[in-house]
Amino acid sequence: MNEIDDRFDRVRLLFPDHLGLARGKYLPARIAGRGTGHCATIWGLGYDRSMVPAPGSYLLDGLVDVIATPDHDTVRASWEDDVTAIALADVALHGEPFPFAARHVLRQAIAAWDDLGYRPQVGIELEAYVLEPDDSSPRGWRRLQNPRAMVYGTGIANDPGGVIDDIMSTARRTGFRVESINAEFDESQYELTLEYDDALPAADDAFLFRLMAREVALAKGYDLTFLGLPFEGLSGSGVHVNLSLADRDGNNALLDPSADDGLSALAKHAIAGLCAHHRSVAALGAPTVNSYRRLQPATLSGYWANWGNDHRCVANRVPIARDSATRIESRVADGAANIHLAVAAVLTAARLGVVGELPCPDPESGDGFEEVNTDVAVPADLAEALDHLESATDFTAALGQDVVDNLVAVKRAEWDRFVEAEEKFDPTGPVTEWELNEYLRYH
Repeated sequence: MNEIDDRFDRVRLLFPDHLGLARGKYLPARIAGRGTGHCATIWGLGYDRSMVPAPGSYLLDGLVDVIATPDHDTVRASWEDDVTAIALADVALHGEPFPFAARHVLRQAIAAWDDLGYRPQVGIELEAYVLEPDDSSPRGWRRLQNPRAMVYGTGIANDPGGVIDDIMSTARRTGFRVESINAEFDESQYELTLEYDDALPAADDAFLFRLMAREVALAKGYDLTFLGLPFEGLSGSGVHVNLSLADRDGNNALLDPSADDGLSALAKHAIAGLCAHHRSVAALGAPTVNSYRRLQPATLSGYWANWGNDHRCVANRVPIARDSATRIESRVADGAANIHLAVAAVLTAARLGVVGELPCPDPESGDGFEEVNTDVAVPADLAEALDHLESATDFTAALGQDVVDNLVAVKRAEWDRFVEAEEKFDPTGPVTEWELNEYLRYH
């Protein structure tokens, strides 16, 4: 489906903002193709609706309009009803792509790979907790009680309310290509994996799937949270970005059957880039105060700047599959990430390793819990992540300086709000009320 046909009365036009939230409008289908204006100052909004004069917000320049127009390649039937279509928007200012828009940033990262002769393809794994109503909680929710759940569990014992079953059936009906869904490590946590695709449609689908899943859960009286670590003492929820590269003939360019490990020189340079720019990838993929509770050593979360063959305790895992399934799995991002920016960060870091012909470090030989072969880790907290991102000029120039400047300004204000409320960040302490109040309703 690539156009808005007569069976739809309206279009829900959406785009990811700087925080990865779904902004947009409902438009009558007959005029949706014209596009519609949105105040650019949403790019200066924090989760609490405070506004900062961040680059791209135009807060002090008249709060100008950007124009969102439907990308007809993204039109699909909505999960809401039979007369609504969903479409993702391209965002423009004065007729030119808005450089702060996440989909534009990802398009630029894809184009840079295309210039080298490769087409990036991505498969995205999401993790989330199901929540059920709880009148005694300040936020009205608690973790779903399903004590029969188990790792890799399926069926009613693992999904007693049928939330995950409804998400899967809705995904099938609305054209999402689900690869697998199962219970994850902790009670009420689930893994939801989408099939791989070219990088932009893969990110688009993950963005919309995440929205759909929450709305299906809410319609059943439940909720779903993708927040990195909403419950202390339990597993965090990550976003794993699986990257492969197709050459001009459609072959997987990460594969070299003649190599001992089956990986091409291109793959090794890409891995080297991901390790070299590990802290920058974290700054984009782990963009909240809460993110740095999940990113701790010995947590299978991508803490260390390392890689390994079929090793889950590394940031960049190369699964055992070869041939067309050869891929690099970046395990750094969490469920509060802007999916498009997280994918763009992975593509950019890998590409910088290729163009710089960076030497690949040795694969992880330690157990990943008590022994690792690197001393480079993610930043300690959001403030340190922003400091690093500002200093990583080669990475920020390659990704897009405009979007980095916007995020740094908005996220500095977010960090300041946290410090004003909580004074200091203790990554191993309890999840604070500030974090839950700030993030849980949106992620």
